[in-house]
Amino acid sequence: MFRVASIRLAALVSRARVAATVTAAPRLAINKPNMMPSIITSARWYSDNGGLSREKIESRIINLLQDFDKVNQEKLTPTADFSKDLGLDSLDTVEVVMAIEEEFSVEIPDDDADNISSVKKAIDYIAGREDAN
Repeated sequence: MFRVASIRLAALVSRARVAATVTAAPRLAINKPNMMPSIITSARWYSDNGGLSREKIESRIINLLQDFDKVNQEKLTPTADFSKDLGLDSLDTVEVVMAIEEEFSVEIPDDDADNISSVKKAIDYIAGREDAN
């Protein structure tokens, strides 16, 4: 009794699916051409901002260093070395690198941070990063 009822139910469901597929297909085919122009016309194109200029990076890094109390302001130049010219120790250099990360919204890996020992190297590093803001 249940077997016969389940077979009939399965056949009924199968017929309903086939009928829905057959009737739904022409409607989709008719609607697709009408939808395409609206999708294409609503697309927008954006270009890249071109990144930061070296002059902008240089001025932001120098302004950042001017805010550090331990920096010798008289010797602050675009080629100044953090320890030799500006009088910063290794901990101060780490703080400078962290401030640069925050200023330009980037994360500098430890290996790269160890190589940033001057204003010029910091400028070169940030100029090489496409994700710097």
